[in-house]
Amino acid sequence: MPILTEKEMEVIKKMVEEEFPGDPALQQVHIARKIIAKEAEHEGLSFLEYIRFLKKQTRDAVQQD
Repeated sequence: MPILTEKEMEVIKKMVEEEFPGDPALQQVHIARKIIAKEAEHEGLSFLEYIRFLKKQTRDAVQQD
C-alpha cells in the first residue's frame, strides 16, 4: 500500500528535476531521499527513525521466512 499519493510523487519529481536539470542519476537519488523523508513525515518519525523502522521490518520479514 503506497503511503504517498500520485500528486505528492509528481510534486517531488518536478521539484527535483528543477533543482538538478540534466542529471537524471542525481535526480533519482534525490527523488528517493525525498520520498523516504515524506513517508517518515506521514508516519510521524524522523528520517533516521524511519530508516531504522524499515530496516527492522526487513530483518523481521527475513527471519520469518
